[in-house]
Amino acid sequence: MNDLFDKGLAQRKATLGDAYVEKNLAAADELTRPFQEAMTAWCWGFGWGDDSIDAKTRSMMNLAMIGALGKMHEWELHCNGAINNGVSKEEIRAIVHVIGIYCGVPQALECFRVARKVLQERELI
Repeated sequence: MNDLFDKGLAQRKATLGDAYVEKNLAAADELTRPFQEAMTAWCWGFGWGDDSIDAKTRSMMNLAMIGALGKMHEWELHCNGAINNGVSKEEIRAIVHVIGIYCGVPQALECFRVARKVLQERELI
């Protein structure tokens, strides 16, 4: 498990940024620490650590899935991560188009609202 945790921690930081990850880990307490550790090992070490899919493609898949679920806080986080992994604003736009087609216009509008916020904060639009 330590190998997966270490691998996951490196990937999590590469995608979401050192500061964000360190803040979340530091805020973990006896209630949430086991989940943070398991999520880092399982999601980021086992899932993201599988080199069969590169980080950019995985980020694009995550945006589509998280957008479909309507989990906008996570979508914002992963929108930033996707940019860190090389996803362009044009690719983000295309992902949101697919979300609109398969999940509905209201969900696409939510994704565009959050994407605009992220892209403006990063001075990409």
